[in-house]
Amino acid sequence: MNILLKSAKFLIVIVIASATAPQLWAQGMKDNMGMKDKMGMEKSKMPEKGMMMPMDGPTVPPVLGYSKGQEILFIHTETSDPKIAKILTDMMGGSPVLVVPSLAKAPKEMLAPVYVFTNGHKGNGPMGPLGGQPDIFDNAPGDPKYSPLRNIILVTWKEEMTARTLKSVSELKSVIKSGAVSTKEAGVVVNMPFLTWPGGKR
Repeated sequence: MNILLKSAKFLIVIVIASATAPQLWAQGMKDNMGMKDKMGMEKSKMPEKGMMMPMDGPTVPPVLGYSKGQEILFIHTETSDPKIAKILTDMMGGSPVLVVPSLAKAPKEMLAPVYVFTNGHKGNGPMGPLGGQPDIFDNAPGDPKYSPLRNIILVTWKEEMTARTLKSVSELKSVIKSGAVSTKEAGVVVNMPFLTWPGGKR
């Protein structure tokens, strides 16, 4: 009788174990997946191997200019002309502007104008690199024709006493039409990426 009872109990244990095993296995898989998901989320928050992280380094001084009637900031990095490179380097407190002669051969489609004034500075505001007001830019970032490569257009007031600060290409074109200034292509290309512009910044 005892043997029969023991056998019956053994069979019941086997049946219960057989019934619960799949559930335990499924729960174990679920727990394991949850752990993987958690680890995956934690891993996704960490920088991937080889990812570049910001580091301290040399700072290129920003320069004030005008675009669409507003102040903008930009930098000079390279130019096709050694004389202009020296002028810009001195202007930026010794931060070197590199000479890259091949920039002068850049296709016209890659260039946008920058208007650099050679005279007319009144002494009551920032000055451009050649003794006039700060440079004027057309085609800011977001415009289809924007390019950091700038073809220098020299602007000279015919009568310095009539000079005033212009802040947009439309203002400049009006003054050109009036005959108050003359313009001339310098044949020099400068890399001048924007840092800030109307409605945006890096």
